[in-house]
This record gives sequence, structure tokens and C-alpha cells, in this order.
Amino acid sequence: MRDVLLNCGLGVNFGWGLLGLNIFAQWAHDPDIRPLMGAPISAPDLNGLDPLRISRILPAARVSNAALEGHQAASDAVEDQIQIDGLGNDFIAPLKRSSRLMVARAIFENADPATAAQRLSPYSHLLTASNWTADWLKAATGREAKIIFEGIDPSLFCPGPRSGWMDPAKFYIFSGGKLEWRKAQDLTLLAFKRFAERHPDAVLVTAWRSPFVEGGRGFRGRLSRPATIGADGQIDIMRWVGENGVDPRQVIDLGLIPNVLLPGVLREMDVALQPSRAEACTSLPVKEAMACGLPVIAALNSGMKDILSDEISIPLREQGESGPQGAQPVEGWGESDLDEIDAALERVYQHRAAAAAMGLRARDWLIANNRTWADHAAELKAWLLSIDG
Repeated sequence: MRDVLLNCGLGVNFGWGLLGLNIFAQWAHDPDIRPLMGAPISAPDLNGLDPLRISRILPAARVSNAALEGHQAASDAVEDQIQIDGLGNDFIAPLKRSSRLMVARAIFENADPATAAQRLSPYSHLLTASNWTADWLKAATGREAKIIFEGIDPSLFCPGPRSGWMDPAKFYIFSGGKLEWRKAQDLTLLAFKRFAERHPDAVLVTAWRSPFVEGGRGFRGRLSRPATIGADGQIDIMRWVGENGVDPRQVIDLGLIPNVLLPGVLREMDVALQPSRAEACTSLPVKEAMACGLPVIAALNSGMKDILSDEISIPLREQGESGPQGAQPVEGWGESDLDEIDAALERVYQHRAAAAAMGLRARDWLIANNRTWADHAAELKAWLLSIDG
């Protein structure tokens, strides 16, 4: 049995955490691999999971925590294991340690090509999650990266009936992702404001909060007023939308919601909107909405080109130049056109049966193309065992 260290976090309400949770859970009782996390697994990391699932992974979590404590007692040791470092824009690992086989899982939107080769040189293999980032790595380092697309849990995210609790006369629009320039919530609000003026039955449902509050503080984008921190220590979404001219009565803020509770929300929606300026992967909120059979409107740029098509989504094809806020444009980023967003929302509003059928095709496409966490973990395991000889 091989030890595999996933040097990233594990949790229920942020992207890297969901990756760690789902791979760890899929490998918790694998006969060939023993998963270890680069950070302790505690009760809050599993918030919202049902007791049955927790009971299944708890023994493996205890083993992982004990191994982490052992490493901290001998931090200079080179571990006899495979290590996958979760790297962002700076290509710096969250926890410094060395293992026999080092893999860089590079997930980034705005990395420096001048430093990429040097910072990635300790790694024998590169791993990423989109053709966009793989092409960037090839150009910057001359090295090929293995692409393994992220997934969804189809036992949670799946089509189903509405609860009957929500107002059937309303038109519900879902938008997810932590509040920041890259996720383009400013464009979502601008487009929704225009759409809602014509359709007073429209309701924007947001899952924009995250554990990383400071990243959203002061965010304004193309809006007139910046986001501020509320008394609860989180971004005050309702104040922010109101100060930017959107009627708060037409907005529902879900708060900091565990991922496992989102399927019930998504099944109440009419459409999902995600005009991100860049996505290193293929956007968890987009895939999760598709998995629930929800029609999706999303920006056709960066990593999203690996998942969007006219058959299963409404791609926003008008993409102007964009890049990190206040910086020069970055190749692959895009600025969605408000007129196109508005027209896409109107299309779904006027043709709901056709949009719903599109959502179900998207669900089928995800399953047929192995975009589940079980498929992701199986492909990752097979690749790791192949490169480890």
C-alpha cells in the first residue's frame, strides 16, 4: 500500500477543501492507497456531512492526523510516500515537506511565467485541471502536465423535484463562488439589475460567502459601491446589493453554506449564472448546477472551454480583454458582455421547457464524460501508480 499525501486543505465550503474531501473519501478504504492530508482533519471540516459518511471516513481521518503529528515531530525527514502539493498563483506549497515522489497540482489564473520553471523544478510531475492551465505550463516551463478534470458527487448533485416551499411565481437565478473580481459578481449584479427591472418576479440567490473574507473586502469591480464586512464578520451581501441599486427584496443571500446543502437549493432554481473572468478549472458551481439538471449561463473563457458548449449550456461568447483587477489583460481571461448576459437570461425566462431540457442534457454529459469525484479519484490513482513504477 502506498501513502499519498494530499498537501492541501479539506473542507465543505471552499474549492480546494472539496477536492481534498472527495479524494480522501474515495480513497479512505482503497486497498492500494492510504490517503493523508497536509492539514489536520477536524469536526468543522466535515460540517453538514451525514453521520453515515462521517463514520466511513473517520478511521482514515484519525490515521491521517496521527501521521501529520509524526511528521511535525520530524520535519526534516523525507517521507517514503507520494506527495501532491496544492499550488496556486505563487506555486508555493501550503506545508513544506519532502517525499520520495513529488507532484505539483498547479491550479492558477495569474501566475508569473518568469518564475514558473524554477519554482516547479522540485517536482518530477505536473498535474492540473484544464487545457488552459496545461497549455500555460507547457509554454512557461516546456513541461507537459497531466490533466484530470474535477468532478461532482452525483449522489448529492442530481435532478429531483422541487420542495414546494418556494414561490412558484418567482424566477430564481443562482450565482455561486467566493466574492472577488475573478468571479465577476459585479457583472452578475449589473445584469440582474437590468433584468429585474423588466421582471419583478426575478430573484437572485447568492452563495458568495467563503471562509476567505478578506479577499472580498472592498470589492467593487464595475459597481459604484464596495463590499463591506458586516457585524457577523462576513461580507454584508444584502447591504452591498442595496447600495448598488438592486432591490434587496429580490435577493436571497444563502450565507456560508456547506456544499452538501447546495443540491436542495439548486433544484429550486430556474437558471445558474456564472460570468467569471477566469476559471483555472471548470467551476464547481457550474458543474454542480449542471449535475442538478439546471440550465447554466457561463463565460466561455479560460478553463471553462473544457465544459461549455451550445448543446449543454448557454456560453457567453462575447469576451473582451480582462485580467486581474488593476493589472494588464491576461491571455485566456475574458470580460463578459452585459447585453449578452441579459439576452441569455431572457432566453431562459421565455423558453423554460427548452432550458430545462438543456440542463438535463448537461447532467447526462457530465456522467458520460466521467466528471464525477469517483472518476477523478480513480483516474488520479491510476496515474499516480503508473508514475511511481
